Amino acid sequence: MSNNRETGRSDAMSEYVVKSIDEMHAIHHGIVKLAGAELGVESFGIQVLDFPAGFVDYPEHDHSHDGQEEVYLALRGSAEFEIDGERVSINPGRMVRIGAGAKRRLEPGPDGVRILAIGCSPGRTYERPEDFGLAVRS
Repeated sequence: MSNNRETGRSDAMSEYVVKSIDEMHAIHHGIVKLAGAELGVESFGIQVLDFPAGFVDYPEHDHSHDGQEEVYLALRGSAEFEIDGERVSINPGRMVRIGAGAKRRLEPGPDGVRILAIGCSPGRTYERPEDFGLAVRS
């Protein structure tokens, strides 16, 4: 049994980690907060994405190569996804699931958007991509 102030409590009954999103390690100029790595999630991918208004560099992509399905939930702001040629809007309280083979591209709304993104490949053990892990800290 141990108690760790930074990560929470771990014992036979419970284990938890509490982190502020704005204090999480981020990549891609602060846009991708490494929530999964920061929280120690091992069974699925989870990131927080912060896109400012006018951001145009979110690449169109799919996950045919790895079978990953994704769920996106807007925490604040709004965005439009283009999914296989259809436009889908999300704002707080609205979420979208996108299957592995669907091409997707995101455009943030006029006030930007903060999105919780969750992904995993059904029937496979989750493996965190190397660039989505925390760097060794001294």
